[in-house]
Amino acid sequence: MAFGFLQQNSIIYVLIAWFIIFAIAKVSKLDKRGFEIKPYSLTYKNQNVQLILTRLLGRTERATRIFSNASVVLGFIMMGAGFWYLISNLSNFFVKPESFAEMTVLIPGVTIQSSTNIAYFLLAVPIVLVMHEGAHGIVATLEKIKIKTGGFAVFIALFAGFVEPDEEEFAKARKISRLRVIGAGATSNVIFSFVIAGLLLFNPSFALIMPDGIRNILYSEPLGVPIISVEPGSGAEKAGLQKDDMITAINGVHISLPQDFAKVKLKPGDTATVTLTRSGQTLQIPVVTTPSPDDPQKGMLGIMRAALPSYQPVVPYYIHWSPEVFMFLLWLWMLSFFIGIFNMLPLPILDGGKFVHSIIEKKMSEKALKVTMLSLYVFTFALFGLNIALSAVKSGFITI
Repeated sequence: MAFGFLQQNSIIYVLIAWFIIFAIAKVSKLDKRGFEIKPYSLTYKNQNVQLILTRLLGRTERATRIFSNASVVLGFIMMGAGFWYLISNLSNFFVKPESFAEMTVLIPGVTIQSSTNIAYFLLAVPIVLVMHEGAHGIVATLEKIKIKTGGFAVFIALFAGFVEPDEEEFAKARKISRLRVIGAGATSNVIFSFVIAGLLLFNPSFALIMPDGIRNILYSEPLGVPIISVEPGSGAEKAGLQKDDMITAINGVHISLPQDFAKVKLKPGDTATVTLTRSGQTLQIPVVTTPSPDDPQKGMLGIMRAALPSYQPVVPYYIHWSPEVFMFLLWLWMLSFFIGIFNMLPLPILDGGKFVHSIIEKKMSEKALKVTMLSLYVFTFALFGLNIALSAVKSGFITI
């Protein structure tokens, strides 16, 4: 697959950035300030996290108690949602290929190859991790489980946050207490994602990634189809059509969806009346059509239109996000939601594995427990692997 120059070298830029961070950490002697510096990682541990969490709990104890109880119920729901998504998506590949959603693992410089997307990813991930680990910590404090340290680690371009509860106290804690602590991280991420979604709903662009059922509830009928670009020398350029103009009609034929363009029959040399909205104003612009490269008998305007229509929220539209703020919030929403959901799947490195282990550990022998957990890990990993592998089969090496 061919990539642009930036994409081809994005992993190099990530490594250069890591080298600069590593050099600054060494020169600044951060290892004397609680940092552990290695050629491939930078780790920071703070012994005073317990004090911070205790103070925070003192102000939020009632809300934290409600949240901790909800996290147990939501832990089961999120685990079920994760399994349902992976299994149903796998089924779609064979039964409804058009509904199969491609999956990829987000790795800066590898699968995230746009420098802009790398920046959004690196800005959003620390926020998601602070929410996740902070929730673990404050619920552990509520359950009287001591937190030894807390901090973060950077592995070149991958982030990890952590709180370290006292292992003996955690092991001796009641099962319900352990489930509350384990489920709190993913629950905080999903709740936070809904808060972010509540903000994004006020931007019509968010409608384009919503499922049809939800989109029809939250947004009005499509407003039209936006212009992505105008071809140089075309009739559209000469007539003054512009990028981001919203086409709503051509020769009186209503345009609300991209497929509506097929209803308009144009011949080369025809003058088409294009109705569009621009900056809140409705305009009617005559455009002389030119022959289509694919069919000289067919006339074309000379525009590249969006593959999806534009929508308006049902609620009053009053938040005007800049494109940069919208994309950052979109990344924050996406990472919060999917990290929360998939973190509750039973895999050794995820909270879901600890969640299931805590539930069944005293209901069977140690040997049976190991076999059960290993079987669950293998099944879950196979679901992940097949979804990603079939994504590559359908669309090749997926990058964003």
